[in-house]
Amino acid sequence: MNSPLIDVPGPSWLGAPIDARTLFAPEQTALMDTLHGLAPADWGKEAVPGWTVRDLAAHILGDFYGRLARARDGHQDGPAFAPGETLEAFIHRINQEWVDAYRRVSPAGLTDTLDLVGGQLARFFETTDPTSASLGVSWAGVDPAPMWLDSAREFTEFWTHRQQIRHAIGQDTDPDPRFLSVVLDTFMRALPHTLREVTTPVGTQVQVRIDGPAGGVWTVTATGDGWSLAEPDTERPAAVVRLDAETAWRLCTRGIQPDTALARARVDGHRQLAEAVCQIVSIVY
Repeated sequence: MNSPLIDVPGPSWLGAPIDARTLFAPEQTALMDTLHGLAPADWGKEAVPGWTVRDLAAHILGDFYGRLARARDGHQDGPAFAPGETLEAFIHRINQEWVDAYRRVSPAGLTDTLDLVGGQLARFFETTDPTSASLGVSWAGVDPAPMWLDSAREFTEFWTHRQQIRHAIGQDTDPDPRFLSVVLDTFMRALPHTLREVTTPVGTQVQVRIDGPAGGVWTVTATGDGWSLAEPDTERPAAVVRLDAETAWRLCTRGIQPDTALARARVDGHRQLAEAVCQIVSIVY
């Protein structure tokens, strides 16, 4: 794992903490460079199913405003859960409501506002205390989560949305390992939660290897209490799943499905454990 690390507490099974705080400003710069480079027709291209590039930009702005309102300003008003509504349904509903409302705003207006508010958000994250308790990360199975994981999760979301815009206009994924290494490291923190229903002898290890300069090795171990990323490696994992970086991040965000990722993977050892690993998802899905 190539992410910068910080020595702070958190649920031990999540593994070593990640420090993404200094990456928000360069990620914001990269987003603005992408948006300023769009042709007028690009804003209407589909970025994700049902949303154009302009819709996705509006969604990013909603995320910026929402995070600043709650975490920086202590603002408590906002949408509430409907009776019986799941977290996933709630998030999808309020995201769509925001995007619908912002369809009256021009691309130029969105770009200007994203530039202003995104800079404020980057400065906010630079000042956060990674040891503090923060918002839960459902796909990692932890609530509350330590701020280091919550902020790293937020970073991955902004990075992922920028890639979706790039793909919509015919560009490849940004390969910059400064960003991608942290994205992959964060996404792999979903492994213990992914395997939570898998029963296997204590001490069984499964290893994920991601190739390339942004890649790394993550070993998850069966313990008496579940699965953990904090145990030392042994010499013989029960299964090794090797992925390229593009397949890995797209799997974790469901840009591709598990069966596609498994077909691309190189698997050694226990096939069923490898299949379970490829169910990983590191977004609210």
